[in-house]
Parts: sequence; structure tokens; C-alpha cells
Amino acid sequence: MTDVDQTPADGLSASPRPADLTEHSRTGMGAAALQRAIADHLRYSIGRPAAALRPEHYYRALALAVRDRMQDRRVASTQTSLDLGRKVTCYLSAEFLMGPQLGNNLLNLRMEGAAKTALTAMGQNLDEVLACEPEPGLGNGGLGRLAACYLDSLATLERPAIGYGIRYEFGIFNQQIQDGWQVEKTDNWLVNGNPWEIAKPDVNYLVKWGGYAEHYTDEAGTERSRWVAGRLLKGVAYDTPVQGYGVNTCNVLTLWSARAVESFALEAFNTGDYYKAVEDEVTSETVTKVIYPNDEPEAGKRLRLLQQHFFVSCSLQHILHIMDDLADAGVRELPERFAVQLNDTHPAIAVAELLRLLIDERHLDWDEAWDITVATFGYTNHTLLPEALETWPLEMFSESLPRHLEIIYEINHRFLDEVRAKFPGDGDRLRRMSIIGEDGNKNVRMAHLATVGSHAINGVAALHSDLLKASVLKDFYEMWPERFSNKTNGVTPRRFLALANPGLRELLDRTVGDGWLTDLDRLRGLEPFVEDASFRQQWRDVKRNNKARLAKYVLSATGVELNPNWLFDIQVKRIHEYKRQHLNVLHIIALYHRLKQNPELSIPPRAFIFGGKAAPGYFMAKRIIKLINSVAETVNADPDVNKFIKVAFVPNFNVKNAHLVYPAANLSEQISTAGKEASGTGNMKFMINGALTIGTLDGANVEMRDEVGGENFFLFGLTEDEVQAVKAQGYCPSDYVDGNKELSAVLDLIARGTFSHGDTDVFMPLVDNLCYDDPFLVCADYASYVDCQDRVSAAWLDGESWTKMSILNTARSGKFSSDRAIAEYCDDIWQVWPLKVTV
Repeated sequence: MTDVDQTPADGLSASPRPADLTEHSRTGMGAAALQRAIADHLRYSIGRPAAALRPEHYYRALALAVRDRMQDRRVASTQTSLDLGRKVTCYLSAEFLMGPQLGNNLLNLRMEGAAKTALTAMGQNLDEVLACEPEPGLGNGGLGRLAACYLDSLATLERPAIGYGIRYEFGIFNQQIQDGWQVEKTDNWLVNGNPWEIAKPDVNYLVKWGGYAEHYTDEAGTERSRWVAGRLLKGVAYDTPVQGYGVNTCNVLTLWSARAVESFALEAFNTGDYYKAVEDEVTSETVTKVIYPNDEPEAGKRLRLLQQHFFVSCSLQHILHIMDDLADAGVRELPERFAVQLNDTHPAIAVAELLRLLIDERHLDWDEAWDITVATFGYTNHTLLPEALETWPLEMFSESLPRHLEIIYEINHRFLDEVRAKFPGDGDRLRRMSIIGEDGNKNVRMAHLATVGSHAINGVAALHSDLLKASVLKDFYEMWPERFSNKTNGVTPRRFLALANPGLRELLDRTVGDGWLTDLDRLRGLEPFVEDASFRQQWRDVKRNNKARLAKYVLSATGVELNPNWLFDIQVKRIHEYKRQHLNVLHIIALYHRLKQNPELSIPPRAFIFGGKAAPGYFMAKRIIKLINSVAETVNADPDVNKFIKVAFVPNFNVKNAHLVYPAANLSEQISTAGKEASGTGNMKFMINGALTIGTLDGANVEMRDEVGGENFFLFGLTEDEVQAVKAQGYCPSDYVDGNKELSAVLDLIARGTFSHGDTDVFMPLVDNLCYDDPFLVCADYASYVDCQDRVSAAWLDGESWTKMSILNTARSGKFSSDRAIAEYCDDIWQVWPLKVTV
């Protein structure tokens, strides 16, 4: 290995000495073999002369070299599972927010040192090469990032798994801030290709759409149905290997891309109709063009329904293909061979599609097909918000999926008979539980379909699961209490601690060993060091370095200069009224008001940092972004104020810049209205990196506070029961505004145009919403929140005490590892067991 240093800097021309050849360049894990692999890919895959090579070419070559090593394990993992007939998890999700892959895969393969050595010998810097990787546009927020964490944990725990989703050509959008407003720009993340995926054009399936259902009698006299499609499109597989940490298990993420069945109409081309020659191809490829098309217009809704059906149909056909052709198993063994999890309602059409495939194409009778379907599916609910529980207009559904609607009617008919038998004479219950909603315009309730068609239903935090059983799915819980459970979310410590926070990783390894990477509970070993002054100083040094790193990024991205010695108060998440970024802003304005009213006032300096995207059509969320940036503009320019507070909005928040954000936080804002957040995972990412939380008793905050201790958590606000009581009494936000002079003054400052150059119209919708509607009780929680923030400031002044609380937040974060969550899914719901893979 010593002759790595003898290779010329371009890595392309030297003949390796015999010692270099002890490992194969495709599979070897040492620096020499990896260097040869990079050089090979630069020459044969990238095809650039040495003089034209740039860091992005080294990124691609290194990625391909790493993928080779993963693919070796991927093939072995698949073959081992097939040979032993082991059960496999199939995770169906409309999003997989994977984040940059190179650093994560080097970590999981334990090849970071080899990569650094190899690149150094080639005249390259590993950090610069890592920075070349684009953010994959395969998700939007917590739902997709959870799915990615779960794939990581499934592989690390050596549980066989396949993730199924959509290969979006364009991500949701790149967010730019212009004059304080969010501006959406195209996220063309595939413009330079994706070295991690392997196209599988031979793995393709036909997907039907539109048309009509036809009924006939077969040769045996049995009544049958078939779907005569109005349109056909083809789904083509793209496989991305998913490597577990420190093991040989490498699972796969299979994403489907839409293609035309016949991409080029030669006859039309020859007659001069050039557009018609490619029309079908253009129309078909639109299906997987962009994640979450705007579903305000009917065309957007129809496209989103088509996306969901498309990836579900391809995935189920692929699973049945594996059963038939690879596993040599009959379709009746499906529940013993595959556990299929529906990640929220987006893939819920799978219930009807599997029944169609079993009844119409495999000719099983209804009862047998239904038993197989229910035994195969599990359903994870991710929301308590009624508007987020997907429904589809009946007319649209009938035109798009006519055979599925027939199947859903039959499911509903049989299901409601069960309900009548268990709860006779309860017509209201039948109406509430029906899969077909009869209120107003008829619609198909996808959460009901997923619940009826699954043998296991779970929430994602203890409070959320309790609320599901008490409200959203109360009737179903009373029908089948044995189907319901809780599986509190988790995050992978590999990406969000080891990869994102290398300084803390090094300190943890020195202090408690590196076993925490796969057993986060081992961080409890930090607790004895809380009283060690030397250790506390090392802890603060790591945090300050992380803050300096983020401050440098914020300056480059926004022009706002932040002092790493200040308290970093951070709220990064999707912009939504229930997440209450505007409550945070009201506190900032209150501090501004205090400082302007009293020039002698001194407060602990604090940097308020925001990030997150608003849905393009979400009027109020986009106003909140504008308000944050307008307040930032005013505060940051005011010398009376900016020596105590500054505000920055980090544009285009994603996994890549999250690596900078989470490790730098002193205070994590988890301030949603109690009873609205299902779980949250950002709260966990902050916690494992040593941030203290200010939050309500909402989602997983409840369990986080239980774990860390109430004395190490800043609690404020109404509880979920109190929220319901306030609403039941007839909530009047103006009463809270009138009764709180500071809140009234803060809203008046906004209304008078203080932060909008005198424009009194731009924020009036926000002010009116808070004063006269306030659906998420911002005004009701304002006083409690501001008082709690005063306690935060007082606690920050005692640096030693704050450091102790920070250490304890990390030390007691073990419950919130995705490894724990996935072990519970595997053991309690899926019955998918560890499988050792040898290479």
C-alpha cells in the first residue's frame, strides 16, 4: 500500500507495482485499489483527458468506484435472500429524500480514510470532491427523509428490504429569495446524470389508465372482469444500492420512470407530422417529470393520482414477478415472502391494485385475494390534519381508474356489512367509516382504504397514535383495536451525527467508543462526563466550530454576518401555519420593540436562523417567508438592535445544508400547535447534536422531554386537551391580543408597515388572520412562549449549566434512532428477520 504515493497526480498513467495488485480494483477496500478504480473510471467511464479533469469528475469517478463495491454486496444480498426464501420488507413511498450519497456510503463502507488517501495521492481534496454532489430531488420533507433513514437502518440491521418510489426528473423546486419572497426555480438535479443508479430497461411493466371495466364469463362459466385501458404507459426500473453500516447487507431502492410503450411513431414522422411522432413519449414521460405537481387545478390532481397509481402498479407487478420467476413461490405465499408498508396515503391505491392483479389477472376468488391483501399490507399514518388525508373526487377517480373504483365499491360493501354486524343500527358510524365519502361531492377516502386493507396501522409518536385512536381513526380503532400500534419515528445517527458533525463524532468516539453508531443508547455513557469541566470545554469547542462553519455558509448564502459566540436559535422545517414560524417571528419583533423602547436594555445576543420551503400555492406560508425576511432586513440594519439580535433565512433548505444547520444549533424551535404535528424528525436531529428544545407537548416532543428530563427542555403552551377546550369555548384571538399590550404592539408594528417600507397591505392578511381567525392558536400561546424564551435567555447566561443540558440531550437521545424504530417494525409488524450476507 505504500506505493500509492508514487502514482502521478492525475492518477491515470503509472503502472502499479505488485503490492498494489493484492486487491481487485472493482472490489478492494484499500486506498490503492480504490485509487486504481478511480483512475479506471476517469479514463473509461468519464472519458476525459487528464488536463481537462476537475473535482466534479473525480466525484463521479469515486462514486462509480464506491458503487462497484456496493453492487458486489447488493448482488450477494439478493441472492442470499432468494436462496434462503427469507421474507423481505417492501417500503412504498412517494418520497425518498436520500440526500447526497457519497459521504454516507463511504461512512457505511468504512472507507472514508481510504478515499481521502486515494484522492490526496491524485492531487484532490475529499471535502471538495464531496461538495460536488448535487442534492437528489426525490423528496420534499420529513416523510421522504424518514423513508431514507429507514432504508439505511434496514440495511444496517441486515433486514432484507426494497424501497419503491418514483424517479422524479425534477425535484419539487429550488428556492430562491428575491425581495424577501420565495421564488421557485426548476430543480434539474439529473442534468449531469446520477452515478448511483443503475438503469434496468429490461425490468419494465405496463400500467393502465382510463378506459373502462369489462365483464365477461370465462370458459369455465365463471364471471370475470378485466380493465380495458384508454391509455398504456411503461414503467422502467432504476436501482440504487443502499448500503448498511459495517455489514455486507446492501438493499435496493427501486424507482420507476415513465416511458411511452412505443416511443417513436415512424409512420407519423414519414408523413411529416413530427410532433405526433413523439407525442406519446412526451405525454408519458410527464408522469414522472416532477414531484408533487400543483394540484390546485384538476389537471394537477389527475396527474398526482396517476403518479401514485403508476409507481404502485409497477412495484406490485415487480413483487409478483419476483414471486413467480425468482423465488419460485406461488402467489398465495405472498404474505409469507413480502411485507408491504404504505408510507402514508400516497400508495394507498395499492390495496385495490393488488386485488385487481390477484382477481382479474391471477383468477383468485375474492375471499382468498382479500385475505392475501390484508395480510400483506401495513399502513403508517403521518398526519392528523384533515386536509392532508387524501381524498379523490369520485368522478375523476371513475374516469381514471374505473376497475379500481368497482373493486373499492365491493371492498366498501363487504366492510360496511362487517360494521353493521358489530354495531347494528348505527347509521352515523357507517357514514363516518365508509370508504366513499358522501359529504358534499362524493369522494374516495384513501386513509380509509389503507386502514381497511391493512392488517397493521401505526402512528409515528405516542401522542399521535393516541390521537389517531381517539379522533381521526377512532371508529376503526373501535372496530379492530388489535391492528393499531405506535412506532415512534427515528433518524439515522450515521448521517445526522457522524457524517454531519465530524467534530462531535470524534469526541464521542474518544469518550464512549464508536459503538454508538449502531447502538445510540451507548451515548448514555456520556452522563458521567457532565461534571467534567475539561469535557464540557471540549463540547463547547465542537459546538462553536460548528457554529462558525454555519455562519460562513449563511454569510455566503444571505450576506448576513453572524457571531458564533451568540446563541444560535434555529427553526428549519416546511413552512406551514401549524408549525408556527410566525409565532417565532412575533417573539423577534417583541425583542426589537423592547430594544427600541428602552435603549439601555441589554439582552443575551441571539441569532435567529430560519429555513424551509412553502408549497407554491400556499398563500399564507409564502407571506410568512416574506415576513421573516422583512424583519431580518429591518433588524439587521438597525445599530440599536443588531448588536443583540440578527435574523437570517437560509434559502433552499435540504439535506445537504442540513449537515451544517443541525450541528450548529443551541436552541431548536419545535413550536407547533399541540395535537397537530404527527411526530417530527428535525426535533430528533437537533437533539442528537446537543441542541436544547423549546417546544409544546406535541408529536415526539412529548417523548423527547420524557427521555431528557423536564429540567433540560423548555416547555410552553397549551396541551392538546387544552387546545380542544379553548376551541370548544369559542376561541376569540382578539381577546388575547387586547389583553396583552406587547402582543398588540407587535401586531401593530407589522400592520403599520414597520417591516415593509411603509406598505400596510402586504402583511395585512397575516395580521387579520391572527386577530380574527388564528386557527393554530398563535395568540393563545404567545404569552407562554415569550415567557419561556425569557427563561432560555437566562439559562444561556450560565454557560456551564447550558453545556450540561446540551450534553444530556445528546446522551439521552438513544430512543430516537431509526435503528430502534425499524427493529420494532420488523419484529412487531413485518416479521422480517436479520440475514447475514457474505461476500
